[in-house]
Amino acid sequence: MSKQTRIYGETLRISFTSLAAHKLRTFLTVIGITIGVFSVIGVMTAVSALRGSIESGLSFLGANTFQFAKWPVVSIGGSDWVKYQKRRNITIEQAQRYQRLMEDAAPIVCLKVFDHGAQMVNGTRHTTPSFDYIGTNQYFLNANQYAIAAGRNLTDADIALGSAVTVIGQKVIEKLFPTENPLGHMIKIADHPYRVVGTFVGKGSSLGEDQDELAIVPVSRFLEDNGKTSFSINIATEAPSPAEYEATLDKGITAMRIARQLGPGADNDFEIYSNDSLLAMFAKVADAVRSGAFVISAIALVAAGVGIMNIMLVSVTERTKEIGVRKSLGAQRRIILIQFLAESVVISLAGGLAGILLGVAAGNGLALLLKAEIVFPWGWAVVGLVVCSAIGVGFGLYPAMRAAAMDPIEALRYE
Repeated sequence: MSKQTRIYGETLRISFTSLAAHKLRTFLTVIGITIGVFSVIGVMTAVSALRGSIESGLSFLGANTFQFAKWPVVSIGGSDWVKYQKRRNITIEQAQRYQRLMEDAAPIVCLKVFDHGAQMVNGTRHTTPSFDYIGTNQYFLNANQYAIAAGRNLTDADIALGSAVTVIGQKVIEKLFPTENPLGHMIKIADHPYRVVGTFVGKGSSLGEDQDELAIVPVSRFLEDNGKTSFSINIATEAPSPAEYEATLDKGITAMRIARQLGPGADNDFEIYSNDSLLAMFAKVADAVRSGAFVISAIALVAAGVGIMNIMLVSVTERTKEIGVRKSLGAQRRIILIQFLAESVVISLAGGLAGILLGVAAGNGLALLLKAEIVFPWGWAVVGLVVCSAIGVGFGLYPAMRAAAMDPIEALRYE
């Protein structure tokens, strides 16, 4: 080992010894850096996990599908909420007229109406009052990427006759039929009787919601049992192919305006969304969250940097006589400078590492709650360490230069 290497090694050892001797002060300084890095890494981890989950598992709509609805996907408060509330419901008559207008352009048109808080009962067994009770037609499978496991799907005849039949998800089976075949049995959904004619293949969870806690019934029967005026119909339309998507969407908007009897100059009084628009909406929200995290992080890191500088200045003052002794024994200015810079950088990197670990844990904790995939943002972690190193050097340079510039005789006289 060369003499220079030994000198640098001894310098680093002295730096760590000094930090260890002032544990509380070092810890309090590290916390500031930790908070700044934690805010960014935590947000970036959560956003990356949720985005990956959305892109890989989004099944709110099927491929090449767009949807019309009274309400936007994300509820908005204030004046916007009042505007949406005042909109007319999309009635079953309007939805059926839209279907007829789109027969040639898009044969798959799914009508849907929801009750997201229904209880399902079979004798003494029952679900929690939080399952999805959906009125729809035979195209629900196409528009929402479900498949039949046993029995049959809803049919045209079921819709036309308003048959009291249902197709149920796997979680309904677990709760109501743990040991028997559900096909042919009668169950009650929101106090209305239906005969089970089919079951869905399990889909698991997506974005924190269990996609197997559902039962579908003919939309005509749903409205008859629960009242036409209380619900607005959602209409999902699948284009024949990706190449025809835009043309089908244009025809769909025109057909919807005709069904709603809107004049040439009237604004659309319905929402339009697709998988792409949902992803774009998520990206917009994620960008806003990222911006907020960056602002919080920048403030925290600057404050922590100032804290590091103040702590290092105090350390220089406390160790003035030590610096004088070392200089009188031949320590070069460069070695003194490196020692104090090393202390500053070590504090900053320790805070950065703690912030990264806590941020990844918090971000993935949120992802697990929402049943999204766990990720580790390697790129942001590297950026975080580089930034922390820069803060350590930038805010530690002045105290280090002040220590290195001390006159050894004056330093030895310091009391």
